[in-house]
Amino acid sequence: MAYFEKSDVLHTLPKQFFASLVSKVGEIAAEGYDVINLGQGNPDQPTPRHIVAKLRTAAENPINHKYSPFRGAGYLKEAVCEYYKREFGVELDPAKEVAILFGGKAGLVELPQCLLNPGDTVLVPDPGYPDYWSGVALARAKMEMMPLKEDKGYLPDYGQLGTEALEKAKLMFLNYPNNPTGAMATEEFFKETVELAKEHSICVVHDFAYGGIGFEGDKPLSFLQVEGAKETGIEIYTLSKTYNMAGWRVGFAVGNQSVIEAIELLQDHLYVSLFPAVQEAAAEALLGPQDCVEELVRTYESRRNVFIGGLQSIGWNVSAPAGSFFSWLKVPDGFTSQDFSDYLLSHAHVAVAPGIGFGEYGEGYVRAGLLTTEDRLLKAVSRIEALKIF
Repeated sequence: MAYFEKSDVLHTLPKQFFASLVSKVGEIAAEGYDVINLGQGNPDQPTPRHIVAKLRTAAENPINHKYSPFRGAGYLKEAVCEYYKREFGVELDPAKEVAILFGGKAGLVELPQCLLNPGDTVLVPDPGYPDYWSGVALARAKMEMMPLKEDKGYLPDYGQLGTEALEKAKLMFLNYPNNPTGAMATEEFFKETVELAKEHSICVVHDFAYGGIGFEGDKPLSFLQVEGAKETGIEIYTLSKTYNMAGWRVGFAVGNQSVIEAIELLQDHLYVSLFPAVQEAAAEALLGPQDCVEELVRTYESRRNVFIGGLQSIGWNVSAPAGSFFSWLKVPDGFTSQDFSDYLLSHAHVAVAPGIGFGEYGEGYVRAGLLTTEDRLLKAVSRIEALKIF
């Protein structure tokens, strides 16, 4: 059989670091061990029933079996606008300031291809979501990393970026509540970001994937709530986390008209929009009862308190996340993040994600998800305690 060589651009894609974690977990589980997998980012709760019911009835409507409009259904774009007005007080134009996405990841990977030319510079958080790197590689652009450090609240220190990097940068990725650290952004930080973006003509892309998940009554801040944000960039939201719709692959981008137009132009050549029944269900999620979201946040907050409290009780000096469904945990002295991740998996059968997989500044930490029951989280704590590391 003939072998056809991959394109040069595919050879530049970063290695999928977490594929090795999945493989390691699978090997341990195949040996018959009960692995408590805290390394994943896949919501464990089902999609709320009223959203599933809307999908069911919409799927039975023959009109939804046809191609949908290339740029998404008008009713879904209007629902997005109503959602942003209700939740964040942000006014949006459904015709010009909303793009429907095949999940938030698709938008994040598409953006560099929409706005950059080979050799252009992108400011990327470190640690950060690895798929930012994938989009930059596909656009044949260059990354300038923005360190996220604990003593700065895991917010980038723009004063530490070189003048040359700022002058060259055309795009900046941000993500709050943050994956992997669980940190939240402040209004002052977003104001500083807008000023920087205006001064250097940088397009800001705020990944708001965990925008529905904040703890202790602290509601996550939308980038677009800050004056001038819409002029300097966009926000990408997914229904995967807020509504447990990860497998449905539906999200949206909102904000700057020129960026939204660029996304929709690219998608015109890639897709014919989403299955209309999924769009109807997405509109139901945004406009329907929101008590399911409140219940979900309470669940994650309770899990956070049980897990972090348990780890602290065994002597592990860790801090609770402010948002998202992840915890960011310092590894003990004498371990790298990869070593400690491997040690927990092989000796305690607890899987966590090594921080180095999120970038150079992720070294020294592991990420643990709150995506299992409180009983399982406590069992993980018990197994770690039995190692007598702390």
